[in-house]
Amino acid sequence: MGISRDNWHKRRKTGGGNKKYCALRLDVVNFSWGSECCTRKTRIIDVVYNASNNELVRTKTLVKDCIMLIDSTVPTVKIQKKYDEGKKNAMISSLLEEQFQQGRLLACIASRPGQCGRANGYVLEGKELEFYLRKIKARKGK
Repeated sequence: MGISRDNWHKRRKTGGGNKKYCALRLDVVNFSWGSECCTRKTRIIDVVYNASNNELVRTKTLVKDCIMLIDSTVPTVKIQKKYDEGKKNAMISSLLEEQFQQGRLLACIASRPGQCGRANGYVLEGKELEFYLRKIKARKGK
């Protein structure tokens, strides 16, 4: 499962009449942003970290709990509308604000693309975001 412009799905053989769809290529992810209570579909840019294996990062394989960069233009439009309506006093962390200015957000895949055929995930925030930024920086330094 790599990053591609089109979706490829392969049907897997299972017992009991059930169906599994293995996603061979994906270009979009359905992610949720917990603190803002919104879910959007956006484009995957790159896979940047995987705790289990560096080979999965090199080949850009999408697996559960891999850290990826997603396009932040879709959530930016949503957040601007929300804050214009009256949430001007709400705070966004400086790390997230920095990522919005770069046009990219770090997100984690929560589903299993090889089993269900799609990628669902969530935006990293707070201590989890700090942790993965440290890990990514340490890996780039090697």
